[in-house]
Amino acid sequence: MPNTTTISELRSAFDQQRTAFAADPYPSLEARLRSLATLRSVCAAVSGKLERALRADFGSHDRSIGLLWELSGVLSRIQYTESQLAAWLEPQDRGSEPAGGARAYVRYQPKGVVGNMAPWNFPVDISLGPLVDILAAGNCAIVKPSELAPHSAELVRGAIAEHFDAKQVHVVTGGVELAEAFTQLPWDHLIYTGNPAVARKVLAAAAQNLVPVTLELGGKCPTLIAPDRVNDDSLAEVLSIKAVKSGQVCINTDYVLVPRAKLEEVVTALQRLWNSMFPSFSTSPSATGIINQRHYDRLSGYLAEAKTRGVRVVALGDERGDPSRRVLPLQLVIDPPDDLALMQDEIFGPILPIKPYDSVDQAVAYINAHERPLALYVFTDDPAVADDVLSRTTSGGACVNAIAVHSSLPTLPFGGIGHSGMGSHHGFEGFQTFSHARSVFRRGAVNPWEIMRPPWGEPLAALAKAITGAPD
Repeated sequence: MPNTTTISELRSAFDQQRTAFAADPYPSLEARLRSLATLRSVCAAVSGKLERALRADFGSHDRSIGLLWELSGVLSRIQYTESQLAAWLEPQDRGSEPAGGARAYVRYQPKGVVGNMAPWNFPVDISLGPLVDILAAGNCAIVKPSELAPHSAELVRGAIAEHFDAKQVHVVTGGVELAEAFTQLPWDHLIYTGNPAVARKVLAAAAQNLVPVTLELGGKCPTLIAPDRVNDDSLAEVLSIKAVKSGQVCINTDYVLVPRAKLEEVVTALQRLWNSMFPSFSTSPSATGIINQRHYDRLSGYLAEAKTRGVRVVALGDERGDPSRRVLPLQLVIDPPDDLALMQDEIFGPILPIKPYDSVDQAVAYINAHERPLALYVFTDDPAVADDVLSRTTSGGACVNAIAVHSSLPTLPFGGIGHSGMGSHHGFEGFQTFSHARSVFRRGAVNPWEIMRPPWGEPLAALAKAITGAPD
C-alpha cells in the first residue's frame, strides 16, 4: 500500500519544482526528448508489475486489456510527440504586414509547474499519459493518482521516483485531504479527470489562484445505431467496449439508441454475441471487477430500482456474478424511463440501457435534450446520415462505425465540452494546452510606428482618418 504524502511534503515538492523551473524556464529540444525517453523507461518499469497491481485494485482484471489500455496509448503518444516536437517548437510566423524587416510570430513557452489529478479507472494511463504533453511543453509536474486504486498508485509512484528527479516529475499519494490541498496550490496549470461534482470543487479552488484548468469528465455517451446498421458488427462493437474494465471507462457507451421496430432483434443478438464472447463471464479471468464495494452497491442499486419499477432487465450470462471479486455480468435495461437513476447518472459499469426510437430525428433530439457527452458514436453505412447526425449534435469527440478509437490516436486531441469537460490533451493540442502561446514582435531597421511619438499633430490626424474613415 502506498505511503501517504503529507500536505507539508506536497508543498515542499511544489516549491522545489517552482525553483527548478525558474532555473531552466525554456528547456531545449534535446532536454525535452530526453524527458520523453525517460517516460518510456517508466512505462517499461511498470509493465511487468501492472497485472498484479490492477488485479489487487479491481479484484479481477484482464492482463492484455491492462497492458493495452494502460500503457500502449502512452507509448504511442510518446512516439508521435517525439517525431513532431521539433516542428512544434519552431516559431510560427503570423502575417501582420511588418515593414522594414520586422517579424511577428508565436513562440510556445512552458507554463511552469503542472498538477495532474488522475482517476481510479485508468490509474496508470491517466497518471502517465498527460506527462507526454506536459514534458514536451517543457514543464515540471506533480501527479496525484487516485487513492481508490492504491496498488496502481504505488506502482506509478515507485517507477517515477526511480527514473525522474523529483524536481521535474513527482508523485504524491493520499486521500481527500491531500486532494483538497492539491487543488489549492498556485499551479501554472491543473488537469483533473473525474466526475462533474468533484470538478466543481476543483474549479472553485483553482479560481482562488486564477489557475487554468483542464477537465475530463465523461458523461452519458450515446451510441446511435441507424436502421441500416443493426447488425452483428455494430452490436459486437458495443459489447466489446462494455466488456473493457466492465464499463468503467469515461468514453464508454452509456446507452444505445436503436430503431423501435428492431428492438427485440437487438436484444436477442446482444445475448447471442455476449455468450459467444464470454461463455462464463463471472468466472472468467478476463472479467474486470468493480473498483470497490461502494460502486458495486451503486450499480446493484440501479438495477434494483429498475426492477422495482417494472422495467425489463436482461442479464447476459450469470445474473449473480461473483461478489467475491466484485464481478457483475453485463445487464441490459430495456426502454428505461428517464427518471431512473441509471438514466440520470453516468453508469460507469456493466449496465447497458437500450432506448428505442421511431426516427433518426427523434434520436438526435433525445441526445440534444441531455448534457453534451464526452463522446458520441454513430453506426450507419450512409455517409450522409453520419454527417447529418454529427452536424446536429455536439460532443467532445465522435466515431462513425467504431467506439472509443478516437481516444487512442495520438494525432487527435482528446477532451470534453460543457458538462463533459473543458480543454484537451493528446497531440499538438495537448502540447498547446500546457504551453503559453507567446506573441512576439521584432522590429526591423525601419520604424513605421515612429509617427505615434508625441507631439501628435496633423500627420497623425491624417493617418487616423485614413485608416478609420472618420469624417473631417
